[in-house]
Amino acid sequence: MDAPAPLRRRGPRPLLLHLTLAMLRSTVSRATSPSSNPGSPSSSTAFGEAAAAIAAALGDPAHADSAAEAFPRAVVEETLRRDADLISGIAAYRRHPYTRTLEDPAAVWTEGETRLLDYGGPEGGGVPALFVPSLVNRAYVLDLAPGHSMLRWLAGQGVRPLLLDWGWPTEVERRFTMTDYVAGRLERAIAAAAGMTGGKPALVGYCMGGTLAVAAAARRGELLSGLGLLAAPWDFHAADPEQARTLARALPLFEPALAFNQTLPIDLLQVLFALLDPWGVADKYRAFARLDQDSARGKLFVALEDWLNDGVPLAAPVARECLAGWYGENSPARGTWRIAGMPVDPTAVRLPTFVAAPARDRIVPPESARPLAQLISGAVLLEPAAGHIGMAAGGTAERVLWRPLRDWLHSVG
Repeated sequence: MDAPAPLRRRGPRPLLLHLTLAMLRSTVSRATSPSSNPGSPSSSTAFGEAAAAIAAALGDPAHADSAAEAFPRAVVEETLRRDADLISGIAAYRRHPYTRTLEDPAAVWTEGETRLLDYGGPEGGGVPALFVPSLVNRAYVLDLAPGHSMLRWLAGQGVRPLLLDWGWPTEVERRFTMTDYVAGRLERAIAAAAGMTGGKPALVGYCMGGTLAVAAAARRGELLSGLGLLAAPWDFHAADPEQARTLARALPLFEPALAFNQTLPIDLLQVLFALLDPWGVADKYRAFARLDQDSARGKLFVALEDWLNDGVPLAAPVARECLAGWYGENSPARGTWRIAGMPVDPTAVRLPTFVAAPARDRIVPPESARPLAQLISGAVLLEPAAGHIGMAAGGTAERVLWRPLRDWLHSVG
């Protein structure tokens, strides 16, 4: 038998949190299962039928009616099995041989740690479009891997994609506010893109980058041909206001780290994402354990997880504004979010607008992204049957997002 390959990765981050959540989930199931009596008067018919089915599946069909005894045992065995799958999935991910091989194109503009990458090549033709990613994830999610690169695909479809790579926050960027990012870096990148392409680019923001793009478009719409918003959060209380406030209440716990690092570190950012979907990471690693590791799906899983675990710390002033303002006060939707002292008002945007609100998004629920299509006059709304990341780089991304986005870009370019 071949010796296992050395461990290569640290994810899922933070590992201890996800293992603890999985253990907690299993412990609660085990603790409550002995008192779960499917024959009790309060038990639903569906519960009783499910318990009987479990009893039969345990290999004793003749006594399937003894579900009251079989059900707790089935729960214990299932939770132990699922934990084994979780560990197996994490180990398989960490040993997987995949590495990202795509190289960044040339940087055509830089400021501090921020770069503007030109995917149009030296020819420079096509409809110009400036893509703006989130501040807390690496920009290469839009250029993930061969066959899963939105930007390279668009470059072959008559579009000249330019990607704003925010970079790693150093001493200067760690003091940045939202105003510094929007009215500073982003607006100067827009001007640079317009200058080098000889025309007005469309501004396309993904996730948090879309929220920032709304502010830039409201301020400097004369420099743009259109506004694309891909899973861009706006109404942070639309889906689950209490969950949003819970994230905001975590801010005092993070203040020591913010003061020490001048950023919100990557692992603490991952804690916040885990609060949005506590069981999601464990569930997907269990599913990965059952996949063919060498299949296209297996390799795509590893590529996406590598990107998710390769985050970027968030400047402390921006972290405070996001947690207290966006999540706590819902300031964008309430009209109290300000850039350079002025409220950010989507109704002031006078540009052709494309809004994508993926139906299965757990990071930015569609209820949060959809209002922008109502606030911006004439906006086109697309609701792809995909998740937050799958829409941009998954196996169905070309069909559910890339093609509609390409057609819209040509219509405004």
